Order: sequence, then structure tokens, then C-alpha cells
Amino acid sequence: MYKIAVIGAHESIYGFAALGLETYPVQDEDEGRKVLKEVADRDYAVIYITEEMAAKLTDEIDKYRERYLPAIIQIPGVMGNTGAGIKNVKKSVEQAVGADILWRGGI
Repeated sequence: MYKIAVIGAHESIYGFAALGLETYPVQDEDEGRKVLKEVADRDYAVIYITEEMAAKLTDEIDKYRERYLPAIIQIPGVMGNTGAGIKNVKKSVEQAVGADILWRGGI
């Protein structure tokens, strides 16, 4: 059975544990990179990662973009929404469909 993981600063992700998701608090880029590699190679269908941490790990996240699983999805952290998550959704849709069908150049 596949699982769902959440990676980011403790204060941004601790609430997800109450929903039954497995949380992986990380403090810096090196720890985030290590945890992402470990989690992505296990039975996780979805990995949520805070936008702040994802911004530091773009090269690592890009390695998994072509894989079927896991889906790596950016979520806002306690510092707020940077818009990076929605931009990545747009990029993924454009790549899958071959055209901007969501915003027609608006974002």
C-alpha cells in the first residue's frame, strides 16, 4: 500500500501527522536532500514538500519529474504561499498536454 509523506520545517508540517501522513521535519538543505532521496525510493505515492524547502532542492526534485511515482507536490509553509507550487502544477500540465490549457499565459 502506498503512503504519503510531508517534508519541511517542523512548524510547517507537524499538523499533517494528525491526518495520518508521515512527516519528515528537516532543518536545512542537506538534510532535506537526504530525506527526499530516502523517501522517494520507498513506497510513497505522494510527497508533499514545503515551497521553501523545494526551492533549495529543485535539482533533486527534477530527477523525479519523469517518474510515475512519487508525485512531488509543493505546499505553502508557515511563511506563506510563494506561488511556486501552482507554477509547478502549470509546468507539469503543460508538459503532459503540450500546451497551456489552464491559464493561457496568466501565471
